[in-house]
Amino acid sequence: MLEIVKYPNPILRKKSEEIKDPTDPKIKQLIADMTATLRAHEGLGLAASQVGYNLCLFVIEVDDELFILINPQIKKLSGDEVLMEEGCLSFPGKYLPVKRYQKIKVKALDSNGKKQMIRAKGLLARALQHEIDHLDGTLFIDRAKEEKKMEDE
Repeated sequence: MLEIVKYPNPILRKKSEEIKDPTDPKIKQLIADMTATLRAHEGLGLAASQVGYNLCLFVIEVDDELFILINPQIKKLSGDEVLMEEGCLSFPGKYLPVKRYQKIKVKALDSNGKKQMIRAKGLLARALQHEIDHLDGTLFIDRAKEEKKMEDE
């Protein structure tokens, strides 16, 4: 199991680097370790930066379905923006209201380097947006409603 990086560690603010070879055994091992770490912490998603690797990779598990996304790109955001409380494994115990689009379409590579297109709505769409933000160095506290942030300070 990997150690989860906590805020304000600077790696959480770095833009992640593209993975050149998704089939590299080191990447496969990292995916396995990230999946085990996610499950041990009963999380919904985990980006590589949250375990100390500045790589465009994350894992999400929703309704017992595991999604592995390498070098993801948002192709489309649609539907209304919905305000919901979010948490993050890098911010233990902190939950803030964040607006996210209801639907998303994401292009990425899977763990075998095969192209995949994921169309998601609801909780999976929210998790995808949250994890893609991590890859850009954007944190959920950045997207939280301003008045809520002010209350917490």
